[in-house]
Parts: sequence; structure tokens; C-alpha cells
Amino acid sequence: MDWTRTQAVIRRSVPVAAARRTTLAAVLAGTLAAGLLAGASQARGETAGPVRAACPDELAGRADCYTGQDANGAYYALAVPTDWNGSLVVHAHGGPDLGAESDPARSLDDLGRWSVMVKEGYAWAGSSYRRGGYGTRMAAADTESARRVFVGAFGRPRRTFVHGQSWGGDVAAKVVERYGRRGGAYDGALLTNGVLGGGSRGYDYRVDLRVVHQYYCGNHPRPSEPQYPLWQGLRAGSTMTSAGLRARLQECTGYASAPAERTALQQRNLDDILAVTGIPERTLESHLRFATFTFRDIVHERLGGRNPFGNRGVRYSGSHDDAALNAGVERFSPDPTAVRDLSYDSDLTGRVGVPVLTLHAIDDPTAFVEHEAAYRDTLRGAGRDRFLVQSFTREHEHSALSDAEYATSVTALDAWVRTGRRPTPRSLAASCEEFDRTYGTGCFYDPAFRPAPYASRVEPRPGGLRWPAMTAAQERAWSRVEGVGIAP
Repeated sequence: MDWTRTQAVIRRSVPVAAARRTTLAAVLAGTLAAGLLAGASQARGETAGPVRAACPDELAGRADCYTGQDANGAYYALAVPTDWNGSLVVHAHGGPDLGAESDPARSLDDLGRWSVMVKEGYAWAGSSYRRGGYGTRMAAADTESARRVFVGAFGRPRRTFVHGQSWGGDVAAKVVERYGRRGGAYDGALLTNGVLGGGSRGYDYRVDLRVVHQYYCGNHPRPSEPQYPLWQGLRAGSTMTSAGLRARLQECTGYASAPAERTALQQRNLDDILAVTGIPERTLESHLRFATFTFRDIVHERLGGRNPFGNRGVRYSGSHDDAALNAGVERFSPDPTAVRDLSYDSDLTGRVGVPVLTLHAIDDPTAFVEHEAAYRDTLRGAGRDRFLVQSFTREHEHSALSDAEYATSVTALDAWVRTGRRPTPRSLAASCEEFDRTYGTGCFYDPAFRPAPYASRVEPRPGGLRWPAMTAAQERAWSRVEGVGIAP
């Protein structure tokens, strides 16, 4: 049955509220029937459609949830609230996770974490992506696939928004550029705590952490172990674990110990590493983990051993002896083809044609708030900054923000799309209090805040002051190169 056509006919013939109830009842009946056939379909090795599943506890009794696996092997989760407003939020998750296969639990976990969207009446679709590891375009394609699965089962929503947090912000921004042109599949985007500097520049501070840590600690690798260039993150065949990495960081800096329990050398090493890199102490281990295991994935698994990173010419400062640090730190230059492929996969052109609202914690310890300056300059460089509104909160976490603020943001984005009236940081702050009466998680907007340029936080590499990092013309030219980018 063509659910898109059925939904359109229903909406023309009955009032809106009745249309929602009638459409949802028809869909549920069809999906339940599909669920009875799912076992036989999967036994034949076919990809079944959405099947009813238990909702996360946060949505028990408030929505109907479904799971499935798309043709590319990506698991997904869908949710339709009992009071569906007819619109859809498509979620792009962060990471990237590093498992070899799609994680069937990830999309359901994310549905629980962002259940506020469903509580506000929006249907939900989220993909776990077809595999772990880096691949922004792959993740964007899988996000779009989840939307298509939803449309195939429930019909085309009135409006469709894409949401992404962390690396998912980069993925969602890529979704907007690829599928969200005016009149396309998406009507707007909400990017929260997004890694919006792109892959070719957005990880330079972790490159700096990797080399500065090794200068002071000399234990990753140790002199007695096989040596490798630090831009690899980790040699391909290494069996190092996260626990092993933590032990080496503790050995050198005592980061997990109380200050009184650290040796004088540990404290000086820790002070120097933090001062030079600007990384907060509370996320030092997680950043080093990314600069180890995710760099290994990018270099060895996605770029065939080629180096996309460089630090030649970077002047490190803030240590107790900057001259010695700059003389002794490992230096390297990137492979231009590796930079091209990482840039094509993950950098943003700024060519957007629908409203984009961002929300970022000023004290985000993982995706620094200066990523927002990079995104602002990217859209400005593309002549599209009229589509962008940015908001900031005095929060201190990366992986989650206040539910009241998420509700404020998605409602404001919806109104912007419907009416054409742009929200402002002040209007967002003013409207949040109403949502906080429901969620009680607080409103922390700072309407006066503006992030400093990206180069104020991360020492720019050659060409690093120009935005966008990849122009639309470069993207078109590179798209004609056989094998360009990162394979799905």
C-alpha cells in the first residue's frame, strides 16, 4: 500500500486530529501484520521492514516503537508518539563508534536519551549506521535511509528535521547539504554540541595532544616497543586497550589521582600538557583515546595508511620551557591525497538551503564551542549565513544538554520553518522557561555570548584561516575523482 498517498487522502477528508488517529491506526495494523512475517523473512535472509519493539522506559505508554535493519545492514529505531504532531525528527548519532558492525542497541539508546523530541509530539527515526569507524558521508546516507524507512511505513511527514549531536552534528550538517536543499527531504536542522569544524581541521588539537603527550611522557610508544609515526594514533597491529592507555597516562601525569598524591614530575607533566593543548583535565583521557584509537581507524582502516594530519610550523606555547618543547616535539606533514579524502568525506561546504539552528554548551569540554565559529564562517563564506541561527548555554557537558532547551530548540526551529520568522538567542531564552515548567531541567541560555574564532583555540595549519575548508566547487571537482573519500 502507498502510505504517502493514503495519508494525503485522509488529511484532505477528515480534520487534522482525526487524521492522525486514523492514519496511525492503519499504520499500526499494517506494521503488526508485518511483524508476524518478520521471522520468516529474516530466516530467508531478506531485510524485513520495521517490527514492533519495546520502547525505552522514558517513552513507555507514550509512543509506539519499531526496529529493523536496512538494505545496507544498518540497524534503526523508529518511534511514533500517541499524540503525533505529524512531523519527524531524524537523528544522527555521535562517535564514531569503532565496532566492526552496526550496533542494534545504539539507535534505541539514542531514542531514550533524546526522548524529549517524542514527548514534544515528534516522530523519531535514527540509524546505528552500517558499520563502526569513521565515515561521515556513509553515516549521512544511513541517516537518510532511516528517514526513507519511516516514510515507507508511515507516509511522508508534514515536516522533517534532522538532529545531530557531537560528531552527529557534522553528519547532520552533511545530511542538510546532500539531501536538504529547498524542496528536498528536510525542512530544517538542529545541531547540538556539534563537531562543525570538519575532519580535516576539527581534530588538529588532538594531533597536538598526541605529540605533546609523547614529548613529556615518552610511553606511547615506549622506547622498548615498536616505533611508529604518531599521526597513526596507534600502529595497525597493536593490542593496546583503553585500560592500557589509561594506565600510561596515569603513570606519566597522575591525572586520576588527587593532586596531593601526584609526584612533582607528574604534576608538571600534567600542567604542561593541559596548558599547551587547552584540553580540560576532566576530558584529557577521552581526547587521548580519540587521538589513539580513532586516529588508528582513520589512518589504517579508512585511508590505507596515508597521513591526513600535520603539525609542521605549529608553535606550541604555555609550557615551562617552550623552546625545548618546540625543538623536541615530533613533526610531520600530511599526505595531500589523504587530506583530500578526509576533507571530501567530512568537511562542510556551507551550501545549505533550509533553516539551521545550533545549540552549544559554552564550556563543552569535548567539542569546543569555537566549532560554532568555524561553522558560522563556513556558511558566511558560502553566502548562506542567512539560514543560520546560533544559540549558546552556560552548560558544562558534551553528551547531553537540558531537555527544556532541546524542547525549546525543536519548537523554535519548527516555527521558523512554518512562519519564516527567525528565532533569536533572546527569544529562545525567553521561551525556555515555559518548557522548563514541564521538564524541570533548567534554562541556561546566554544570549550575549559569541564564540571566538576557531584559530583562537586551535593553532591553524597552512590555509586554516579560510572557510569553508572545502568549497562547493572543490567538492564537485573531487567527486569526479575515482575512489575519492572514505569507502562506506
